[in-house]
Amino acid sequence: MTVVSVRTVLGRISKLYPPIRTSLNFSTPFQLLVATILSAQCTDVRVNKVAKKLFRKYKTPEDFAGAYLPELKQVIRPTGYYNLKAARIRNSSRLIVDNYGSQLPSNMTDLLKLDGVGRKTANVLLSAVFNKQEGIAVDTHVSRLSRRLKWTVSSNPEIIERDLMHIVQRRNWGRISMLLILHGRAVCQSRRPKCDKCVLNDVCPSAYKIT
Repeated sequence: MTVVSVRTVLGRISKLYPPIRTSLNFSTPFQLLVATILSAQCTDVRVNKVAKKLFRKYKTPEDFAGAYLPELKQVIRPTGYYNLKAARIRNSSRLIVDNYGSQLPSNMTDLLKLDGVGRKTANVLLSAVFNKQEGIAVDTHVSRLSRRLKWTVSSNPEIIERDLMHIVQRRNWGRISMLLILHGRAVCQSRRPKCDKCVLNDVCPSAYKIT
């Protein structure tokens, strides 16, 4: 697929969705980190509901670093995988307090040192909080739509990210990820894509052919 086609896709779906950087609610960079850890295998709607209660109880990295693990687990339990998530949140909080002056790191290298932070999460944080485009966040929606649009043939997130970075202008890296996520949720769904209602159905090579 050519760069012109990428521009076509961006132009059309940009008109459908508001210019947001993330669907997760947060007031501080650190809160977004916590929310992204909670979002693994959980909907943003549920995360936002749990986070509202969570951030009333724990307000700073120091609060989370010193949290009593059973209590933290109980609060985040509705998001699933709460044992792992609680440990990751506390571990990352302690590292941020001890090594980064209680401030969320603003570069890829240091973000990847945090427990539970991979390239996808790091890219979300860099784009949404620091307005830095160091890569493209690839989740299941971005992965699926990128293959359907024939922008990649891989199912490996790191390879997909590299493929997208080659054809999407850097200034659009954060935007393309959010747009594909929103379009994947609303229209280009996994099992039953709504091709008949899709604004890309005349240019998408997978339209009406997905089984």
